[in-house]
Amino acid sequence: MKVVAVTACPTGIAHTYMAADALVKAAPKLNIQIKVETQGAMGIENQLTPHDIAHADKVLIVSDIEIELAARFDGLNKVQVPIEDVLLNVDKVLLVHCR
Repeated sequence: MKVVAVTACPTGIAHTYMAADALVKAAPKLNIQIKVETQGAMGIENQLTPHDIAHADKVLIVSDIEIELAARFDGLNKVQVPIEDVLLNVDKVLLVHCR
């Protein structure tokens, strides 16, 4: 399965990057290909390309706030989860939403 994800938190510092790191480390163990865009204090980093989005089986929004450029994902197989869920149990989030 190919997944694209966006992580963002209200302050855009620690949790944004911690969640992205957790997803990148956990996904391969579950046979999931993932690319993660972060929207933090430094702006959008590792921005998903139209090609990334078009070829994804699932869009995972990991955020409790509105993300930037959300319209890119309209009409796609998308799920939004609280950032805390990924920080507490990333494997469960991936198993439930990306399998």
